[in-house]
Amino acid sequence: MGFSKDRRQHRRQPSWLRIATAGNSPYAGSTRSEQSPWSSTQYTFAAAEASAFEDMASPTTLDEIGYAKKNDGWLEEAPVNAVKSAPTFATSGLDKYYRPVEGYEGMHRYDPDFEWEPEEEQRVVRKIDKRICAWVCIMFFALQLDRGNIVQALSDNMLDDLGLTTNDYNYGQTIFYISFLLAELPSQLISKWMGPDHWIPLQMVSWSVIASMQAFISGRKSFFLTRCLLGALEGGFVPEQILYLSYWYTSSEMPTRLSWFWVSSKATDMSSAFIAYVLLRLRGFFGAAGWQWLFFLEGLLTGVIGVLSWYYLPPGPTQTASPFRGEDGWFTPRQEKIMVNRVLRDDPSKGDMHNRQPITPQMLWECLADYHMWPLYLLGLTAFVPQYPMTAYLTLQLREIGFDTFDTNLLAVPPMCLYIIQLLFWTWLSEKLNERFLLATVGQLWSLPLLLALLALPLAAPAGLRYVLIAFLVGFPYVHAILVANTSRNAGTVRTRTVASALYNMCAQADNIIGSNIYREDDKPLYLRGNKVLIFFCIFNIIVFVGTKYFYVNVNRDREAKWDAMSHDDKEIYLATTRDKGNKRLDFRFAH
Repeated sequence: MGFSKDRRQHRRQPSWLRIATAGNSPYAGSTRSEQSPWSSTQYTFAAAEASAFEDMASPTTLDEIGYAKKNDGWLEEAPVNAVKSAPTFATSGLDKYYRPVEGYEGMHRYDPDFEWEPEEEQRVVRKIDKRICAWVCIMFFALQLDRGNIVQALSDNMLDDLGLTTNDYNYGQTIFYISFLLAELPSQLISKWMGPDHWIPLQMVSWSVIASMQAFISGRKSFFLTRCLLGALEGGFVPEQILYLSYWYTSSEMPTRLSWFWVSSKATDMSSAFIAYVLLRLRGFFGAAGWQWLFFLEGLLTGVIGVLSWYYLPPGPTQTASPFRGEDGWFTPRQEKIMVNRVLRDDPSKGDMHNRQPITPQMLWECLADYHMWPLYLLGLTAFVPQYPMTAYLTLQLREIGFDTFDTNLLAVPPMCLYIIQLLFWTWLSEKLNERFLLATVGQLWSLPLLLALLALPLAAPAGLRYVLIAFLVGFPYVHAILVANTSRNAGTVRTRTVASALYNMCAQADNIIGSNIYREDDKPLYLRGNKVLIFFCIFNIIVFVGTKYFYVNVNRDREAKWDAMSHDDKEIYLATTRDKGNKRLDFRFAH
């Protein structure tokens, strides 16, 4: 069957062509670019010598050109209606510099000449969404359930029952986040060595035990101890999932899937509010408080999900066969080839390590010293400070302005719904516009006037008005998925992606530590001093977002000038001899 010109335009091309011409690929390959330096979209044209490409417009049918020449000879004649894209590096052989390492787990499915239809890829992606992304969201549901249910416990007078103050709660949360933060990188390194499919379920079962044991805390010391252990065992879970998802999805698909990831987090908060509405009514049953039943039963649920995950999670796209998942696995050999080659053509660096290959100390040091990633870490450290205190203190603030325990939990639902809508919309718009850091300022621009309004609102203001302002602040445009996906995209190698994902999330936890100590006991009930600090962070973050955009634009512009000044032979010599790796290479372009 022949294909229309429009369908051929979307035909998957050989890797060396896509590396050079795909706007989403970080590698420039042998290209020249025409773009505004401030545009995130890079329009590239093959430049592997003009004569190598001018005579073979891509894509084209073989019956239009007869044969297509490769660097190592002539292609075999194909059926008349077959579609073959003209290799950008047809006379140069540059494709060999983007080949995955021999130990790569999908090497047996790698084929730079393999082609498939867009409809086939769409079916495969839908299958990955159902099999992988959906379960990852379920696991994240369990994480958020156990680390977030303390908010519902507060509404059941947990602090009074234990004789704790607001400052004690702050200290407990700080201990949790410090433990979580310190465990991030070690846990990620263990996951890279063992494989996320083994390490993540072990983590889940371990922290579920501590989560359930919170039902038996009796005072300040046991509260601090359980928060410490829970944070240490949960640390690393998020970057492990990000690295795991990167095995399955292209860079342009990651932001949307990560937005689902954090939607599941907020959906957990919403559903846990309804669950809490039921479980907190068990106060007095067997002499236990409602918050004790909440901790015990929700921790038990996480343990069940952890055990199931041990049998369910496959190591990677070509490793789904098992007694539990089926001896033939979830995908056909052709589907496995599609999965492997589409990911490598989007980002060749994903083939530079095996998925159970550990990070060496030398690799770790190189990743830590990668200053090109530091602006993203700074954003992770401060970007969400302005919204965190209001989110963490939502139930306490609603209680203080006059709502009872059960109304408080139900009133927490509308801002979470708004949060989900904004998360999905702004993540989608970011990929649609191919713009990240400037668009991400929307969270600060949204929060700034609301914080100013809360600062000006008198104590005697109607409770409903204060609730509306708080609800809109909690339901702010959450751009975390955009930043996390961009951290993965700009890493340039699997090793850097492994470490950078952990470092970014460590900064995000430090963000929470900062945010959890802004509202203080002596600043109640309006937290005027705290809100002034949050306003400062909003203004600071806007400056950092714009500065990060400027930084990456200038790095790309400098590299583009150097790359374009090189001859074709110079480029080949550079690719053959350079010790630059990943995002340090002259042919790498940062997304911004």
